[in-house]
Amino acid sequence: MFIQTIIILKLFIFIEQVMTQTSHIMDTASSQYITASFSFRLHQCSKCPGDTAYYCVSCPCDLCPQCKENHVKDLQTIDHDVVSHRDKLNYIPTQEICVRHPSHVYTKYCEPCQVPACNNCQTHRKHTQIDVITAYKTKRQQHRGTIHTIRSEALFYRPVLLTEIKADVKTCHTEFSPLQSEMLTKAQRLKDLIDYVVYDLLNNVLCYFDFKHRCKKQKIEMIRHIVRLRRYEHRYVQPAFTFSALQFLSFTKAALPQIHLTLHTSQLSMTESLNKEDVMESLSAMQITERGNRRVGNQCLLKLTSGAEFHQSLTVPGVDCCRHISCVTSDRVWVSDFNNFMLTDTTGVPLHRVEDSLSGDGGSHTVNSESELIYIDEDYNINKLSKDMKTTTTFIETTDSTWRPRCVYWSPSTGDLLVAMFNSDTYTGKVTRYNQSGQLTQTIQYHNTGRGLYRLPRYITENNNGDVVVSDFEFRAVVVTERGGRHRFSHTGHPSGSGLQPWGICTDALSHILVCDGRTDTVQMINKDGQFLSHLLTKSQEMGRPWGLGYDVNTHRLWVGSPWNNKVCVYRYITRQDALTDEHRPRTDEDAMSSSTPAV
Repeated sequence: MFIQTIIILKLFIFIEQVMTQTSHIMDTASSQYITASFSFRLHQCSKCPGDTAYYCVSCPCDLCPQCKENHVKDLQTIDHDVVSHRDKLNYIPTQEICVRHPSHVYTKYCEPCQVPACNNCQTHRKHTQIDVITAYKTKRQQHRGTIHTIRSEALFYRPVLLTEIKADVKTCHTEFSPLQSEMLTKAQRLKDLIDYVVYDLLNNVLCYFDFKHRCKKQKIEMIRHIVRLRRYEHRYVQPAFTFSALQFLSFTKAALPQIHLTLHTSQLSMTESLNKEDVMESLSAMQITERGNRRVGNQCLLKLTSGAEFHQSLTVPGVDCCRHISCVTSDRVWVSDFNNFMLTDTTGVPLHRVEDSLSGDGGSHTVNSESELIYIDEDYNINKLSKDMKTTTTFIETTDSTWRPRCVYWSPSTGDLLVAMFNSDTYTGKVTRYNQSGQLTQTIQYHNTGRGLYRLPRYITENNNGDVVVSDFEFRAVVVTERGGRHRFSHTGHPSGSGLQPWGICTDALSHILVCDGRTDTVQMINKDGQFLSHLLTKSQEMGRPWGLGYDVNTHRLWVGSPWNNKVCVYRYITRQDALTDEHRPRTDEDAMSSSTPAV
């Protein structure tokens, strides 16, 4: 019995030790889990002490909602790929209940119908289906550009647009009040005039026509009655009484046509107070202009930095030098030398080459809004290469051998094509404008005084105000004319009189004109009125001698090519204004999602 008691006591002691160790292990594990979970949930932003909610794949770095907004709006990081942490961790969307079968969830995506489906959806079983998660990722990738544009552009423009709209509402209320009163006065006047005309019509004109109609009807009846009387008189009345009766009837018959009805009213003529001009003025006092999307002036959104900042450089294989650059997207550009046109991305990977291009040293290609390449071929025709690089069509065929195109530029504002041409016989130049159908609509050739404007144009572009800007190598000047063709000014270099050897030109979002000067190996900046502003870029180890220029309107970066090598340098000299905030900004779905999602 004693032995059994000892065994039981030892058993209880062993169990107590096991329980103590287990409890200690569980407490330690729970503490570590809580600590890890707490640390995991309070992961901080890389730029501020805030909780992270987004992740930049390009940097890489963690971002809180506010830093994410600044990150996608900053021109230095505008093309970065920012995703939510849920997407970074391969977040799977919440399963949705099928609207046709509430007891099932969507697991498939019907590609022909473009709708999700569950396993019980009989209609979609015969169609091509893919996994709903794969479809979600594919759709998100397809709309990635739109999402990026909304984040980086639309959200930045909105506060400025909202401020302008609020100011316009106040202005409209002030200006509409007197116009409204004037319109009410004119409307009442017009109503009175209409009432007068209607009254005159009912009481005079229509009454007159009714009276005239009745008179004519009675006249016809009287004539018929007289005819019957004459017949009766001829048969039965004695000759002694015939004369007086016939005389009376003849007098009556002769007197009836001489009765003339006169209208003593003014119903058939407009009164002095009612005329066409008065009515038109009343109806057309307010002019309605064509509707369009409100646009924010770049002066409100952008500003110059203290100096040009080097962003990156890339080597373009397949070309010997970079004499002209046409930006397609933020990560694709066309670069040309004397004999080749090459499409490349920002890493220098060649994507496509044009074989029949013009051998020249000017701006012989441009890109339209459809990302199609428009270029001059070796026969001096102007061709168009489709976006998919599979189809080449002749847009403008050169029929006059005396005039040969030297450079082209597609106008984003009008959709027209500007072509600078050269005549080797007369050693003169001209600029022609073609519409979207390839029809010639304008020729710019002579100065206001009759003198020729151009001699040897090599590059051409258009400014935001519609000015046509041409780099003329023989005249040693940048020749600028307004859209109608009137000469505005010719820039011949620095005010010191050092002269100018112009090559590549472009304009930026702030209407500055940039031109490469071969005399000083610089990129000069002048304003839209021809005033010299600065040497934006000078010859450097990265850039060398500047020759070709291309401006990206999306990222506001300047692409600079050199005639010495196949290296392209990218610079930033424009940034956005200080952060635009709106305290009364409406919450978006993305904001609600961010606030409801635990920080990771």
